[in-house]
Amino acid sequence: MAGCTGGGAEGKAAADGVVVASPDPAVSPVEPMAGADAALQPTSPERARELVGKLIAGPKDFGIEVSKAAPYESDPRTWSVLEDGCVWNRKPLPKDVLASLTRHFEVPPTGGKGRVRLSATVTVHRTALDAAWEQSRMLEESLHCQEQVLRKGERLVKLIPQPFKHGEGANLFSEDSLNESGECVSEKHGGPFPYWWQQVTYGSLVISTSVCGGRGYDEDSLMPIVIEALPAMESRARKEMGGQPKGKAGEPSPAGKSAEVSTGKEDE
Repeated sequence: MAGCTGGGAEGKAAADGVVVASPDPAVSPVEPMAGADAALQPTSPERARELVGKLIAGPKDFGIEVSKAAPYESDPRTWSVLEDGCVWNRKPLPKDVLASLTRHFEVPPTGGKGRVRLSATVTVHRTALDAAWEQSRMLEESLHCQEQVLRKGERLVKLIPQPFKHGEGANLFSEDSLNESGECVSEKHGGPFPYWWQQVTYGSLVISTSVCGGRGYDEDSLMPIVIEALPAMESRARKEMGGQPKGKAGEPSPAGKSAEVSTGKEDE
């Protein structure tokens, strides 16, 4: 999550509002990572739901202060879709999605500070190509909807997307990372407060976390709460679906038993 706030030496704002990675010739080449093994990716809703249950974060993946929110889990038969007017609504799973689940967490108000709200989502697509299309669609939605309605009385504003391929910015752990920073505003909880969201792909998986701050929290104080959850889910995914490491830049990938990968926002 270190790259999700963007800016600084690790990125620069392009004219269209997207923050892109700035190449640094002094940085050593990134080590190759293992891609997902196509033979280990789920092909049925039952297997996909089982995998989601193994991967998705729980309170302990965030920190000792984090507890389950109410409601805790989304309806697994649905996922969130950004519709006309930049409004999020839950819809039945489309044909290219085998399973999807979102969990909600919070840091309760304490010591004069407000409530912090967090989420974790795991979605299993039928193919890696479907997962890649979701990633690209989310980037396009961020560009077209820099203000979004999560639900009645809750909005995200001043959203800036930040795409990073493996080795760009602070993305050393995933094939493709998409970050979004901005502010969250709520009629109930107040604001604006710092907000960011990060989504990564791994084979046919799309994994994300989000955080909406509260009174008395700045970005630096929010970072320790969320920094471990996404890498924890990615690590589990690699253990469940990991293939052979890719070759270094300019070299062919080593031969292995892995098959070629098939080309077949969540409510925060």
